[in-house]
Amino acid sequence: MTQERTGVATFKGSPLTLIGPELKVGDRAPDFKVNKDLFTEVSLSEYAGKVKLISVVPSLETGVCDAQTRRFNEEAAQLGEDVVILTISADTPLSQTRWCGVAGVDKVVTLSDYKTNVFGEAYGVLIKEIGLDLRSIFVIDVNDIIQYAEYLVEITDHPNYQNAIEAVKKLV
Repeated sequence: MTQERTGVATFKGSPLTLIGPELKVGDRAPDFKVNKDLFTEVSLSEYAGKVKLISVVPSLETGVCDAQTRRFNEEAAQLGEDVVILTISADTPLSQTRWCGVAGVDKVVTLSDYKTNVFGEAYGVLIKEIGLDLRSIFVIDVNDIIQYAEYLVEITDHPNYQNAIEAVKKLV
C-alpha cells in the first residue's frame, strides 16, 4: 500500500497530499527510473561514483522552477566533474529540451518523471492532487546515502540554495 502524507506541504496555503515516504539524511537513496528522452530511461546507478544534487521542480515552465534550475546551472560550472546536478520534473523530455535551449541551461541534466512517477513516489514528493513532484532538494554522496534533504513546505517558495551547495562542497 502506498503511503500518503498530509499536512506537510501546501500550494498557496491549500493543503497537498504527498505520496511516498519522507526521506531523511542517512537514508539510502532509493533507485529510480526516469526518462532522459522519450525512449531512454536512466536510473540513479547511471551516476555512480559522483556526488549527486537532485533538484526537483514541479514544472520548468513556472517562475520559481525556472529560477531554481538556472541557479543550479550556474553553480554546476563551479562544482567540478565529481558532481552531477540532476533536475527532475514531470515535464515531458521534449518540453525540458525546448526549455533548456531557450534558457541556455546546459550544465544540469534534466530528467523526466512524466511516465510513471516512480521517482516522485520513491522520494515522497509526488503530489496526489496534480500528479507533479513537490519542489525539493536531495544531496546524495558517492555511496548513494542522502546527506541533505529539503522538502519545501510551500511549493511556491525557493529552496535554500546555499545550504544545498554547501552540502555538496562538503562531499568533494
